[in-house]
Amino acid sequence: MSRATKIALLDYGMGNLHSASKALSAVGAEVSITNDPKVVAAADKIVFPGVGAMRDCMAGMHEAGIDEVIRQAVFNKPVMAICVGMQALFHQTAENGGTACLGILDGTVKAFNPVWTDKNGSQIKVPHMGWNTISGMNFAHPLWRGIAENSHFYFVHSYYCEPENSSQVAAVCDYGQPFCASILRDNLFATQFHPEKSHNAGLQLLKNFVDWDI
Repeated sequence: MSRATKIALLDYGMGNLHSASKALSAVGAEVSITNDPKVVAAADKIVFPGVGAMRDCMAGMHEAGIDEVIRQAVFNKPVMAICVGMQALFHQTAENGGTACLGILDGTVKAFNPVWTDKNGSQIKVPHMGWNTISGMNFAHPLWRGIAENSHFYFVHSYYCEPENSSQVAAVCDYGQPFCASILRDNLFATQFHPEKSHNAGLQLLKNFVDWDI
C-alpha cells in the first residue's frame, strides 16, 4: 500500500484552512496546517491558500515567515496556490492603492472594471462571486484529468491576474472580459477559483494535484 501524499497547508492567518484541509483529506492527502519551515520541508507538496485584503495577507506572510517559505519551495516541490495565494505570486496588485507581492511570477494584479458588461449586456458586479465556467485547459496535462471543458468552479474576488507570459495561463474565465483563471509554470500551479468549494470538479482537481508526479 502506497504512502499518503504529505501536504503542508500554509497557515498565515488568512486562508480558508478548514475547508481546504477537509477537501484535501477527502482525496487522500495527509494534511498538516502549518507555518513551521521544518514541516514544510518534510512535506511532499504545498498548498498556499488566501482570502482577504492583500496588504493584510502580505503582512501575515511576513510575520509567519511564509513569504520566504514560498520563495524557497517553488524551486524544489509542487506548490498549489489558491485565490489570493495566486495573486500573491505576482509582483504587484492594484489593491490598497498598490501593494507589493512576492514577485515569483512576472505580471500584475488588476481590479475588475464595473463598467464591463456580461454576455447579456448587463454591467458586471464586483466582486465576482459565485459559479462560473473555465475553459482553455490543456487536457494532456495530468492536472486537468477528468475535468471537462466549461466545468463550473466557485469564485470570490475583485481582482484578477495578468501574467506577462501568456504561455503560463492554464485556464481562462469570462467575466466582462476573459481573464486568467489558472496558472501553470513547471511545478507551480495556481487557481483564482476555490477548488475546495467547487464540489466534484474541485475535488477532482485537488486529487489531480495530490497525485501529480513531476
